[in-house]
Amino acid sequence: MGATGGRRGLDPVRVAEVITRGSHGLGRRGSGYRVGRRWVLTAAHVVRDTDPAATRVRFEADRADEWTASADVALVADKADVALLEITGAVPAGVHATAAETSPAFGAVPDTDDVLPVTAMGFPRFKLREHRMRRLDDGSPSRYRDSCHASGLTSVLSNRREGTLEIAVTPPGTDPEPDRSPWEGMSGAAVWHDGTLIGLVSAHHRTDGPGRLAAVRVDRWYDLLTSTELALLHEHAGLPTSAEQLVRFSCPPGGTTPRFSLAGLPDDLPLREINGLVDALTALPTVSDRTSLALVLAGIDPVIAAMSLRSPALRPDVFGIVRTCLRYPGTLDQLLDEIRLLEGNSAGMIRVDQEAAALSRSHGRSGERR
Repeated sequence: MGATGGRRGLDPVRVAEVITRGSHGLGRRGSGYRVGRRWVLTAAHVVRDTDPAATRVRFEADRADEWTASADVALVADKADVALLEITGAVPAGVHATAAETSPAFGAVPDTDDVLPVTAMGFPRFKLREHRMRRLDDGSPSRYRDSCHASGLTSVLSNRREGTLEIAVTPPGTDPEPDRSPWEGMSGAAVWHDGTLIGLVSAHHRTDGPGRLAAVRVDRWYDLLTSTELALLHEHAGLPTSAEQLVRFSCPPGGTTPRFSLAGLPDDLPLREINGLVDALTALPTVSDRTSLALVLAGIDPVIAAMSLRSPALRPDVFGIVRTCLRYPGTLDQLLDEIRLLEGNSAGMIRVDQEAAALSRSHGRSGERR
């Protein structure tokens, strides 16, 4: 992957909750990202057929620096599913001093056999919560949506006909409303790779399952937008004037990820340092199924194989397995190799290898496994 260099990447204080009201009078939510002093990118369908006087953007909700402002819709491009909002309400004086005024770097993913790590931050429906301290006029608890910082992978060659990026993410734990997507409200969230904005979340196709999202590609905007629309995005969002000026990425051939040995890692790593690896492991079907996980454990060092799965929840067990492997050098590599036999070169396994590589590099282990 190309290095981020001076690119800042996702800044949580610039993540917007887009609040508006549809033509039917009901509230509508979406996500967005502040790309300039008074400009917010979001998905077109978030603000399509809405009351123009009811559009607001909110930042840092229920935090010390929370602020909300009215916004006008400056651009709605249905073909590309991208919209640009202009903040018309008052902006707190400290916002410009604390948040970068420069536009994000925009990039194009390679049209090759690659799987790339991505992140996005937004406000999906499954993050709906009841506020403990606030009540409505009828006495019922106030409700709000918390943020979701989704990390996952995009398999670049998926969704070629639709022209979108397929984002594989950890699915929500439950889906209690079959007529509504748990990802409703995530639309418009900026999708990042290597510190660069490469797309906007646009849809959750229920037939893809709860762990897949679709995102419009920045590089497709140049085919779908008019010259006037592109000029508007260039002026206010910092989009390059041509696709040739987008950031490009160099990736390992064939979508492969180098494998790094974890044998030399300290045996007392805090949980926060192995959290990414545990997240990636628990998302694998091989690990989430207790039977196949027991089969994996039986195929490695007897010290690890002797561990029984004790917790009703999977995550504490996986933390325990990884921590035990750290105490017996070489067994964590054995564990990943056994899982790989069952998973193959799946998107989930590639994410595990990427987390392992990051963990290895963070502790000065730069040698690839042969």
